[in-house]
Amino acid sequence: MHILNVHGVKVPVKNSDISPVIWQALESGSYEAKEAKRVAAVVKPNDRVLELGSGLSVITTLISRIEGVKVWAVEANPATVALGHRVLEANGVNNVSLTQGLLTSGPASEHIFYIRKDLWMSSIDQGQGPYEQTITLSSSNIDEFITAHAINVLFMDIEGAERDLLVGAELPGIQRIFIELHDHLYGLEGIRRITQALTLRGFAYDPRASFGSCVLFAQNDGPREYQSEASNENFK
Repeated sequence: MHILNVHGVKVPVKNSDISPVIWQALESGSYEAKEAKRVAAVVKPNDRVLELGSGLSVITTLISRIEGVKVWAVEANPATVALGHRVLEANGVNNVSLTQGLLTSGPASEHIFYIRKDLWMSSIDQGQGPYEQTITLSSSNIDEFITAHAINVLFMDIEGAERDLLVGAELPGIQRIFIELHDHLYGLEGIRRITQALTLRGFAYDPRASFGSCVLFAQNDGPREYQSEASNENFK
């Protein structure tokens, strides 16, 4: 077992746990680097955060360190969930509920989830590339989950599924949404649909924590505080 330090988070892994591509990203510090840089700009003290696509729980752990925060993390891949629990335990995290599952807009339904060698490529999109195996997941309604847990911040990296989720969901009580967009999967038309749907729900593109494909949409909530361009250079 190796203990890697990724953005200040202990990540205990064995060579057999992850692909060489993921291992290199963890060792180099490039794994979820843009997201890690922007956690503090997205999540505020006492927020109640829903994280979709939590992966190895590196970002989950960083979010959990913000004062008074409670996190519900959902990851579809059961093997990745097991690794995520290991990371949370190694870092002494006790304010996160990490579960295996799938949240979508609309009524519960069954989905095929495609598990790929590089864990960050696993998704419900068959066309995303070669896969090693599939599992069938029953989804739960995201709006019902948000209401039940009084969520106010949504953090997501779900490999293209964000388009249909954000277009179809009502998102009651959500103030901030941080998304990694995947325009290579749905093009500018998909970006347009996401933007229009969120605009109708009172959200606007917020440049304070947006960079490239990692984008913050927010309601009007607080003073305008920006990161310096110099600090962003390290995460391009």
